[in-house]
Amino acid sequence: MADHEDDLVASKTEGFKVGEKKTIEEYKELDKNDESLNRWKASLGLNTGSTICDPNDPRKCIIKSLALEVQGRDDVVIDLSAPGALDSLKDKPFTIKEGANFRIKATFQVQHEVLSGLKYLQVVKRKGIRVSKDEEMLGSYAPNTTDKPIYEKKFAQEEAPAGMIARGHYNAVSKFVDDDDHTHLQFEWSFDIAKDW
Repeated sequence: MADHEDDLVASKTEGFKVGEKKTIEEYKELDKNDESLNRWKASLGLNTGSTICDPNDPRKCIIKSLALEVQGRDDVVIDLSAPGALDSLKDKPFTIKEGANFRIKATFQVQHEVLSGLKYLQVVKRKGIRVSKDEEMLGSYAPNTTDKPIYEKKFAQEEAPAGMIARGHYNAVSKFVDDDDHTHLQFEWSFDIAKDW
């Protein structure tokens, strides 16, 4: 995957600095009388339910599944937690009908600490030439709790290319990365654009 490394660098906002790391308890106690900060903490779910972290799993973010949503069709779901799921993605392409409107949906779990600025990066190539690079900001999340055991994020809707030139095989590499430039998951996959499903 080394040949994709330059393509998979997240954009940076000039002047933005990642804040100091804090524990969940420190966030809960932080400026209790600050109304806007309390709204932010509530939006993250910092004050609801008990956390469901696995103390034996050091990962901060666990990507559970990706799905391709197309109106009028069943979702194509890739269970990323299944053994060997990532290994087969590159060699077993799925088909997208040319001109179809679709979107990707990710489900994931956060544990141990607040996850700041999770992003999804994707580079698509055809015959070795880059045809697209996408970056989707997923947001910041508190560790999952009994009240919210999993997060689900739907990406912006896209339209598959159409026409004889667009049809064919594509290779892609995707990466989930946070504001600390920590890569939570990176994998290669492939798909075909065809006349029909």
